[in-house]
Amino acid sequence: MRSGFASIVGRPNVGKSTLTNAMVGEKVAITSSRPQTTRHVIRGIINQPDGQLVLVDTPGVHRPRTLLGERLNALVAETWSQVDVIVMCFPADEPIGPGDRFIATQIAAMGKTRKVAVVTKTDKVGDRQALGEQLLAVSKLGEELGFVWEEIVPVSATRGDQVTLLTDLLVSMLPDGPALYPEGDFTDEPEMVMIAELIREAALEGVEDELPHSIAVVVDEMGLREGRAVDKPLMDIYAIVYVERESQKHIIIGKGGSRLKQVGTDARIGIASLLGVPVYLDLRVKIAKDWQRDPKQLDRLGF
Repeated sequence: MRSGFASIVGRPNVGKSTLTNAMVGEKVAITSSRPQTTRHVIRGIINQPDGQLVLVDTPGVHRPRTLLGERLNALVAETWSQVDVIVMCFPADEPIGPGDRFIATQIAAMGKTRKVAVVTKTDKVGDRQALGEQLLAVSKLGEELGFVWEEIVPVSATRGDQVTLLTDLLVSMLPDGPALYPEGDFTDEPEMVMIAELIREAALEGVEDELPHSIAVVVDEMGLREGRAVDKPLMDIYAIVYVERESQKHIIIGKGGSRLKQVGTDARIGIASLLGVPVYLDLRVKIAKDWQRDPKQLDRLGF
């Protein structure tokens, strides 16, 4: 029996969360086309007869412009020091850039920690030559920085191509040891955090410019409604969507509350699937001025 942790890293929007969900087989991380969607360390648990792999999906490493960015980068660095394998993602359809090199340089300093490269989004490149060139570029990057990737694996998480192969490979790299989590668990993320993230995922759809980074969600209260029949439960959830400015509040709410209503409708679907019961969701929008730069507000919002 093998067990241990593999951290999935990379710059923002390279497909880390989509890959995590595909490997776990359950939705444990929200996804969005917006960079810097992931803000928490998310653990996805994969159970196999011969091992238990705990995938650690981290926020995308970037050059921070706010205190929030600094704290997220520090969170990633702390995670790297505690895992057995570091898995760095490179999108197949984008050339290696300064952001990739910045992260790979930090990985190179991790000493004996095993390092695997994953070329993601292979479904977005049309020919094998382009994919082969990207695989070669990833290999050369490691050589330039003084290390050799243990493996370089091309995958498509959306199509499922080579996802199982990658899982088996990572399990084989783990140390001997007993399972770290009970069989059947697929994450250790608290329900209230997962619910807040599903609401934020719904709120991210269709918004523009800097607004995605300004959205934070906190579940204020939740519980089964009293007086309901046992076979007709209803979960009441009260949550607050925080933004940084009055103009952003108007965007989230929309004309006549239309946009906030759509956010609630979309979020309820995911939350009901997660909890296994119908959901009543009450959403409020509040302003926490410049919360990304305010240490007290970051603490209050869970960062």
